Amino acid sequence: MGKLGGEGLAAAAGRARTLGMEGERLASPARSSGLPAGGAGGESPGVDAPLLGSSGSSTLLQAEVLDLDEDEDDLEVFSKDASLMDMNSFSPMMPTSPLSMINQIKFEDEPDLKDLFITVDEPESHVTTIETFITYRIITKTSRGEFDSSEFEVRRRYQDFLWLKGKLEEAHPTLIIPPLPEKFIVKGMVERFNDDFIETRRKALHKFLNRIADHPTLTFNEDFKVFLTAQAWELSSHKKQGPGLLSRMGQTVRAVALSMRGVKSRPEEFMEMNNFIEVFSQKINLIDKISQRIYKEEREYSDEMKEYGPIHILWSASEEDLVDTLKGIASCIDKCSKATEKRMSGLSEALLPVVHEYVLYSEMLMGVMKRRDQIQAELDSKVEALTYKKADTDLLTEEIGKLEDKVECANNALKADWERWRHNMQNDIKSAFTDMAEENIQYYEQCLATWESFLASQTDLHLEETSEDKPESH
Repeated sequence: MGKLGGEGLAAAAGRARTLGMEGERLASPARSSGLPAGGAGGESPGVDAPLLGSSGSSTLLQAEVLDLDEDEDDLEVFSKDASLMDMNSFSPMMPTSPLSMINQIKFEDEPDLKDLFITVDEPESHVTTIETFITYRIITKTSRGEFDSSEFEVRRRYQDFLWLKGKLEEAHPTLIIPPLPEKFIVKGMVERFNDDFIETRRKALHKFLNRIADHPTLTFNEDFKVFLTAQAWELSSHKKQGPGLLSRMGQTVRAVALSMRGVKSRPEEFMEMNNFIEVFSQKINLIDKISQRIYKEEREYSDEMKEYGPIHILWSASEEDLVDTLKGIASCIDKCSKATEKRMSGLSEALLPVVHEYVLYSEMLMGVMKRRDQIQAELDSKVEALTYKKADTDLLTEEIGKLEDKVECANNALKADWERWRHNMQNDIKSAFTDMAEENIQYYEQCLATWESFLASQTDLHLEETSEDKPESH
């Protein structure tokens, strides 16, 4: 029976269980860290979780590395000693300056009740003489006093989301902004705007806005409020209020110059943070690649399985003595095929988006570190200029004082947001892989019960036929 035989089913089980068990290992240290299970959201760590200012060190994310050999068809688990770095080693000491304390309150003084609800739905295609694009309806419900109403409904296109992301990065250069889905430009416009692509993007945009809404600082950003409430013409007018083209070009040139200059002495905690990001990026990209490959192979297996049911029905028409047996096999195949489809749906909707979101997060983190280094590089250049008295010393001293405050604020913002992001990431990945593992167990139990029931019925039938054929004793 091809893949429906014992080896085929076992192979499929092995592939899916491999990813599920690795995901469980990826997040299992959370049990010892005191962090609660479940989704991330904007919740605070549990009572037993390490506090922001703690200096203790415990491994929150540890995983065996999954290796994908490009020249082989099999997935391999290797390098059991390799693990992501000790995430708790980045815990900063509680800042003591007034500016830092104010910044710290923004992160810790989170509301107990959610007061901002955002829904992204009803994608709509627009065709003009110049371009074709999709807009999405955004419904916002809130009880916040700074909003003029309790409910808003606007439509936004992908470029508007890009604008919002850029404004958040500009206002909060060292906060970890949630990632947007890729622009994904393809050759055919029909492929670009097919239903699957639009729905995938809609879900990603929905998560993007809700992660901002759950963030203790970004949620109160003025541009975010405008994005949620302003009508199209109002948003267009608001966009034009930003700095002009020449000003933006000057900022870009200065940022490039500072990035090329580099940082002379990055603090040790940020060196460790940067090393973690590099390792995390490698591993999450590898897991994303393996997840996509497993999904593709399972899809091919599911498509092949669907062909076997009708084949056994046709076969039964030519085998009078095996009609019931062949139809029973066809029924089992049909039940397993439906169970496989359900499991594949869960994989594509639950696990794959979470893993890929953190691939994008790893890229965002690299950008955050780069912007932090640019702020420090600007301070270093002023200090160097003052050392060699290359300019007016009084003016430089004043600028250095302002830059020192700016660097301190940026560093403390990153430290606090790092702790929050780390907690959310650990919970998201753990939840995604745990849910997938549970679905796999249910799937194989269901398929096993289906085939065991069929085999038991066949055994009983065989015993009945044997007893009838057995000659009566005199």
